[in-house]
Amino acid sequence: MTGDALPPDYDERPERFRLARAVLREHAARPDIHADVARRLLAEGVTPVLDVGCGEGELARHLPKGAWVGLDSSPAMLAAAPGPVIRGDATALPYPEGSFGSVALLYVLYHLPEPDLALAEAHRVLRPGGLLAVAAPSRHDSPELSHVLGSAGLTFDAELAPELIGRRFGELEIESWDAPLVRLPSRDAVRDYLVGKGVDPGRAREAAAAVDVPLDVTKRGALIIARR
Repeated sequence: MTGDALPPDYDERPERFRLARAVLREHAARPDIHADVARRLLAEGVTPVLDVGCGEGELARHLPKGAWVGLDSSPAMLAAAPGPVIRGDATALPYPEGSFGSVALLYVLYHLPEPDLALAEAHRVLRPGGLLAVAAPSRHDSPELSHVLGSAGLTFDAELAPELIGRRFGELEIESWDAPLVRLPSRDAVRDYLVGKGVDPGRAREAAAAVDVPLDVTKRGALIIARR
């Protein structure tokens, strides 16, 4: 199963991204994977990490100074990220071969028409023995709200990740999740969750009014760690 790239809207609607993160911070049963990724990279001694599609730099907040470099195509995201950052393209990284001990592609590859090009670039800029960290939701994420979110396939998801990453990298470690990890206590919280997922605010409000609350939402996805 493959599909279309999810168009990024971080410059046009940075508030959507921030709302999505705020809802998860408040209502998720466990934190996102950024802290776990940072701990693994530090334990392996594979810094600096190039954080491709770094957003506002969540990964950097779990790493010591000098261990992180952020790259994103969005000026709005980079303006809120800690330094050092550079505006760039995941499929044409502006660094020589073997520049980094690790590369992170966390919730990024489904925005790209050809995610394999970004994986090739990550492989190129990694040192031998370096680590790649990739995170992606499942195509079956949030099934309780699938009637609103839809089920269109994307160019990259947790189901596609092992095969695509395995073409270039070895020693894949896959940590999957499939559990009711988000409890939305009110219809306002359901609305905000849907808006954070890109649903039109009016439609999100109507959908939220039709559900029973509290609503437990099943989160499905995977973190893949692989070695160059």
